[in-house]
Amino acid sequence: MSKEVKIWLVIATSLVLIGCIILGCALYMAEFDFKKLQTTKYETNTHEINEKFENIEIHTNTANITFLLSENEKIEVLCFEETKEKHLVSVKENTLFIELQNSKKWYEHIGINWNSPKITLSLPKGKYGDLKIKLSTGDVKIPKHFGFKSMDIKSSTGEINSAAEVQGAVKMKTSTGGISLENISAGSLDLTVSTGKLSVSNVICKEDAKFKASTGKTILSDLKCKNLTSDADTGDLILTNVIAQGKLSAKRSTGYVKFEASDAAEIFIETDTGNVSGTLLSEKVFITESDTGFISVPKTATGGKCEISTDTGNIRITYK
Repeated sequence: MSKEVKIWLVIATSLVLIGCIILGCALYMAEFDFKKLQTTKYETNTHEINEKFENIEIHTNTANITFLLSENEKIEVLCFEETKEKHLVSVKENTLFIELQNSKKWYEHIGINWNSPKITLSLPKGKYGDLKIKLSTGDVKIPKHFGFKSMDIKSSTGEINSAAEVQGAVKMKTSTGGISLENISAGSLDLTVSTGKLSVSNVICKEDAKFKASTGKTILSDLKCKNLTSDADTGDLILTNVIAQGKLSAKRSTGYVKFEASDAAEIFIETDTGNVSGTLLSEKVFITESDTGFISVPKTATGGKCEISTDTGNIRITYK
């Protein structure tokens, strides 16, 4: 090792030691409370809404969004936010807008931050118009007290949970995170996740239901719809008491498909690696194929078509 390299190693080691000493002194002065080291400042701003509106539209970057039932029939938007990343709350064109206003310089994005912004909407119980939410990072929670004409929610990272009825289309998409719907009725469903679980429970869908995932389980229970489509690269599909009036179609690269007292007029299942098993409610005409796997299905000649094919996996279907 050359003399010059040794000198640089000594300098680098010294800088690391100095940094550790400074950090240790800072933690000691802060009584080892990491929150006291935070450089980002937050404040809470409350916006009382007196204008009439039907629709709600939210555009933000990083924030958890929660809908709450108003106790006094007042409409309020409470924003726990950074002092230099505030949200503009306004009503225009019959729509309540909540929009992030970023006044930070580029260097102000560098710092220590332990908190997460929060947006809380306190609304009276009732039906509203179209709901649109777009955010980068954050969870969205909507309770059962509200109804909407349509719902369109997009998030890069975060969980989406809703128990609100929707008259028309429900569109939800998240890259990293899960989607959960329960105890609702909706016009149609279009749910997409990249990495996370799709969970739908006790839902009546008047039109088609579409589910798409890259990696993650899709769990459907007590669901009724016209046609059902479920596509995924890696992940299992579990259907319990699921009834599709028309066609039920599912594709999986890696993962199994399991029916539990479910049915459709026609069924089409395709997997690369994974078993297809479970119980159906009505007789079917089976068309099955497996490259390497055991096949056991009822020998019936009446009913709708049930076509199942796998590359590697067993096929076991019975009637309940």
